[in-house]
Amino acid sequence: MKRELIDFFNTDLQFIKGVGPVLATRLEDVLGGRRVLDFLMHRPAYVRARGITENINDAVAGQTVTVPVCVKSHKAGGAFGRGRRRPTQIICNDKMGNTIVIQFFNSSYLDYWLKKLPVGQWRMISGKLERGARATINHPDFIEEMQNADKIPAAQAIYPAGEGLTQKVFANVRNQIFAALPDKARGESDDRILEFLDALKHVHFPQSDDDLMPNNIYMAKLAYCELFAHQAAIVISRRNRADEKNHRIPRDKKYSLMEKFYEILPFEMTEAQSRTCDEIFADMRKNVPMMRLVQGDVGSGKTIVALAAAVKMAETGAQTALLAPTDTLAQQHFAKLKPMCDKIGITCDILTGRDKGVARRDKLTSVRSGRTRIVIGTHALFSEDVEYKDLGLVIIDEQHRFGVAQREALRSKGNNPDLLALSATPIPRTLSMTIYGDMDVSIINEKPAGRKPIVTTKLSNARILELVERIKTQIESGAKVFWVCPLVEESEDGMGMTAAEERHKMLTQYFANVGLVHGQMDKKVRDGVMAQFADDNSGMNILVATTVIEVGIDVPRASIIVIENAERFGLAALHQLRGRVGRGNTQSYCVLVFGRNLSEDGIKRLDVLCETDDGFVIAEQDLMMRGVGELLGTRQSGWMHYHFVDYREHRDLFKLASRAARDNDIDSWAYDLMFIFNRGVVVGA
Repeated sequence: MKRELIDFFNTDLQFIKGVGPVLATRLEDVLGGRRVLDFLMHRPAYVRARGITENINDAVAGQTVTVPVCVKSHKAGGAFGRGRRRPTQIICNDKMGNTIVIQFFNSSYLDYWLKKLPVGQWRMISGKLERGARATINHPDFIEEMQNADKIPAAQAIYPAGEGLTQKVFANVRNQIFAALPDKARGESDDRILEFLDALKHVHFPQSDDDLMPNNIYMAKLAYCELFAHQAAIVISRRNRADEKNHRIPRDKKYSLMEKFYEILPFEMTEAQSRTCDEIFADMRKNVPMMRLVQGDVGSGKTIVALAAAVKMAETGAQTALLAPTDTLAQQHFAKLKPMCDKIGITCDILTGRDKGVARRDKLTSVRSGRTRIVIGTHALFSEDVEYKDLGLVIIDEQHRFGVAQREALRSKGNNPDLLALSATPIPRTLSMTIYGDMDVSIINEKPAGRKPIVTTKLSNARILELVERIKTQIESGAKVFWVCPLVEESEDGMGMTAAEERHKMLTQYFANVGLVHGQMDKKVRDGVMAQFADDNSGMNILVATTVIEVGIDVPRASIIVIENAERFGLAALHQLRGRVGRGNTQSYCVLVFGRNLSEDGIKRLDVLCETDDGFVIAEQDLMMRGVGELLGTRQSGWMHYHFVDYREHRDLFKLASRAARDNDIDSWAYDLMFIFNRGVVVGA
């Protein structure tokens, strides 16, 4: 791949015309990065057709329409009682003389809109049609002068967006990138690169939803390239594994630290935990690096198994790095493992992006000297300034959130260290070998002694008040309750989904101390509320939350979780959320609250959750049942996140890509694809 093209892929989005640093930061939150390459991997979710009509009476309510109108009058908004405001209305006629009302509810840009729609002038408008007494369009998506009507797309690609980002922003960024691509790719000698860029262009400029379907020729091409990049990375990872490692655990040595470890355990390990430890220790005695994935259901005790491996490595004097996907989860691990390490006599520390100045330098010095034997953290663990004296073991938690390239980046900090990956999201057995083909797999299929199955039921949202009364009784008996909502705040396109802020207001009428956490809160404030909920003496017994609690929250006294609009979530996400309770020895309950218009697929999903708590059964059902676009968000499946791959439709491509990577030399094309799909991190390069 040409250097100029690589540099363009790495360009910060703030330097794209019309973006700037503020929009680039907002885009980063959605894209997971702020480079051109990150944007190219963010494909549209669907296409919004904008059919032109000259007679509004021919259009159906709920459709998005594009219609020429003549502005007849302005009707200013104002106070409307109880703090509400009457919307500003622009009265228009179409070419047939039919009346159309354009409404604006936000007065902040009123002067701007009135100038865009002067009385007596014709304008082309486009937006969602609603029908009441008169045909109405609220906040049109486009308002253009007639000579600029071609600026309104007949087919508009709709991207998954975030706060402060409109579809016009995404369209502008896309247009600027693809306008520059031909010049950046000029002179590219590899036709495969040009074909790949052409496929990307077709997907980013779809003409209908068919262009975004998995069986579309361009989508299938991109899916194959993505799978091949992943499988090539696996092949390289296996080659690296063939190199001899420095740290081999002697077979006959007495382990005083391990003896202390078993002594301080407040419980006896399950058979599955003991079996997994034996498999890990056997790998650690081999002369090639361990590459093992531990799959275990929520609450099965994977963390203790990981600590056992770290203690085993500490016996040799070597270090362990435990990588978590979020600050919250890293802090949870540290709070749980540090006291145990202190009792054993092992120095354990935490390193995240929050650490600054002297505190960070002190931690880096301790890691560099080898004094810190176990370091827990986020991506900060493989920052350039982090040096390990002797890294012998890498543990990666929530493995599905990291790719092969990220694993290898951390492993490169040591001399062929062992690698242990943990996943609380069971992968369907039909896919585990293709997704994690470079790893041996251990399965923890038991829960600790004394844990009771979670009783799961479904309930109509029409019975919320009845549920509140039942929860009052449980709280009086000492229970703590998670109450999960899909949205942070109410929105016009929320499709009737419950907002956390509204539910919090409602519950404070019935309970004295109700907490609220969501992703838009300041992180320190959010962590403080979570800590208060976890504190048995705080008096906070209900926590209303969005899915920020899906992973890494451990409150043993929490025995009830209510999930509203449960039909909007994927099975794996519901299973993860349910795993927030049932962590103590008391009976726990999960209530799946569903809304109106529950689909047949929605009923099936909820029934699966009510019938089983086996994560592997649920994962298989999720694979077979989930529909494209039906999940709430792009990552709700919980499996490794692909950009173009559909697990159901591209099964054959998994096999083809795996065979091609295994049977052919890893050439420059493979490295190009690894660069693209690993967002600039190239395995083995």
